[in-house]
Amino acid sequence: MIRLVGILVGLGFTFVVMISFAVGAYTAATEPAEKPAYYAFHKEPVQPAGGFQFDGAFGTWDVAQLQRGYQVYKEVCAACHAMDYVAFRNLAELGYSEAQVKAEAATWQVPGVDPNTGEATMRPATATDYFPSPYPNNVAAAAANNNAIPPNLSLITKARNNGSNYVYSLLAGYADPTTYRNEDGAVFAEAAPGSMPGTGLYFNPYFENLNIAMAPPLTTTGQVTYADGTEATIPQMSADVAAFLTWTAEPRMIVRKQTGWWVIAFTLFATILAWFAKKQVWSGVKPTRRD
Repeated sequence: MIRLVGILVGLGFTFVVMISFAVGAYTAATEPAEKPAYYAFHKEPVQPAGGFQFDGAFGTWDVAQLQRGYQVYKEVCAACHAMDYVAFRNLAELGYSEAQVKAEAATWQVPGVDPNTGEATMRPATATDYFPSPYPNNVAAAAANNNAIPPNLSLITKARNNGSNYVYSLLAGYADPTTYRNEDGAVFAEAAPGSMPGTGLYFNPYFENLNIAMAPPLTTTGQVTYADGTEATIPQMSADVAAFLTWTAEPRMIVRKQTGWWVIAFTLFATILAWFAKKQVWSGVKPTRRD
């Protein structure tokens, strides 16, 4: 009797849990989550004017833009952000010669060992080295950046939704929260005063909670002097470094797209060939009639 009661109680609990799960799942699927007041000022990432050349099924790398983006990373972003999944030798894919890659690598300092004393030291990088981190560890990185660890940029465009556009929009999208208006004309400071940036934070409508620890890295036109003479406006620099970081995250993207077209063409050819083969093999066979 006791065993039967135990079984019934267990079944009762199981039934209640299943009902609760079903109700919760239905509610989550049918009722949108309530968003905080500040979310009305959040903006989805946008493309730069003219888009990116690598977009679409027939996209290609704009090598000049990638080189400009590397320059922005080196002169601006590298002060805080690591990119240690990319080697200096990979720069050859951006159109640099072997001598240029070696010379460029030598302008960076990487950790090494003194051959005479065995002590840790810094040395000029070689083409086989990877881009160094600006900080020795995460503790030092957080201490220098208002307790926020700057993310590694090697794969940042794959780690963020709509990555290329996100990086571009974020860099070019800093705004003054006291005057910023959303599409409905509401002023952020008046509609969501409790969400105003705190000490050490900055307002950016493309960041998820609008308050970001990173100060605007691109602040003035001409902050970087491009070797090809392109005017270095904030949108231009933002687009260039976004394109470069797209390449670092997926350097084989264009090759993959081109290979995909060959695969589709071969599959189509094989399908047509198989159809003709089937017609040839069964051409002499007549269907039998059953009365």
